[in-house]
Amino acid sequence: MDQFIQGFWTFAGTYWWLVFPLMGMAGGAAKAWERNSKRRHERRLETLRMKAQLKTAEIEARALNQQGRRRAPAVAPTTASVAPDDLLVRLFAEHDEITARWLDYELDVAKLIAFPAMSDGRQPLTAAFLRAKKTADALRPASAEAKVSEHQVAEYLQAVGDYAVAFEIAEKDARRLRDSTFTEPERKRLERAQQLLKVAVDESATQAERNVAYKRVREELDGLILLSDDAVTVLEKQVARELPQRPAGSEPQPTPVAEPLRPAAPPVPGREGA
Repeated sequence: MDQFIQGFWTFAGTYWWLVFPLMGMAGGAAKAWERNSKRRHERRLETLRMKAQLKTAEIEARALNQQGRRRAPAVAPTTASVAPDDLLVRLFAEHDEITARWLDYELDVAKLIAFPAMSDGRQPLTAAFLRAKKTADALRPASAEAKVSEHQVAEYLQAVGDYAVAFEIAEKDARRLRDSTFTEPERKRLERAQQLLKVAVDESATQAERNVAYKRVREELDGLILLSDDAVTVLEKQVARELPQRPAGSEPQPTPVAEPLRPAAPPVPGREGA
């Protein structure tokens, strides 16, 4: 043991200059751990907040159902009791809002290039979100007036809550990752695709320029990001958009014409042979 301690101090005395980079590495690791802990804490808070909201909505639903039963005739309440319309309307609105936020990524190629993890089902958090979406879509009643049981309403309420939480977590993770899961050559391809995309949808560019840029965007993204058929359709409509027309009645501006050269002065008589 004494030999080990003596050897350590001998090493430290000889290579004392290594202390500074080692301190820097330790500081960087500590900051990374702190950032990860903060993100985990934020996710836990977000989950708890959503669960509290869902619990409140569930209590409201049960209270409204109980009021409805007291006013209704004495029939078996275990089958097809009418759920409160306002609760389902609020759940539909929440459900539709999350889906619209997801489609904003799914149909916007620029956002897909900037945050590719949102369309990558191999990412665990994105896969969890897609599963939550599938469940919420399957449990959604046909309409706010549909006859559903209290149990069905509670299931749908829980599914919408899980859907909301899963989207928030997947979105935050995708914005954190950006293109970090790609190699350096792949990141350069994504960067080129982003620049070409600006030309492909630029109204000031000619149709031929937009068509060429669109073709190159597809080539750069091939094998990196899988565009959905709907995203391709939206992009193709943007590329094929007509160039803006001049307002009706406006006259085209005349093209400046270069000033003509002045004619040479006529020769002076009697000097031709001079």
